[in-house]
Amino acid sequence: MIKFAYTILYVQDVGKSVEFYEKAFGFSRKFVTPENDYGELLVGETTLAFVSHELARTNLKDGFVTSNLIDKPFGIEIGFTTENVEETVKMAVNIGAIIIEYPKTKSWGQTVAYIRDLDGFLIEICTPIG
Repeated sequence: MIKFAYTILYVQDVGKSVEFYEKAFGFSRKFVTPENDYGELLVGETTLAFVSHELARTNLKDGFVTSNLIDKPFGIEIGFTTENVEETVKMAVNIGAIIIEYPKTKSWGQTVAYIRDLDGFLIEICTPIG
């Protein structure tokens, strides 16, 4: 059986990214290497992980596109559900996130907002569906 195990974000500073997600969303640190080039957070059934650009370059010989706050976000997002979208967005922005779309209630009743993290990755904050 195949299981979705984790998402890994390639970031400038693993320690700063882990700390941002801990403070902004209340996730717990699972593991950070002594070299501070890889880290994981406990976020539910799937692990959210971070790898430094330097370590990622050793894995991908042809390189990769780095995420940043200057360019438009990638066409992919991380989604977090919460009962209080407004409060979660406010907390993340206070820690350093950039708001992209303020909370809106969709026609199907879900409240959705979009922010970007310290490295420019797009995060959807929304109420659960159903």
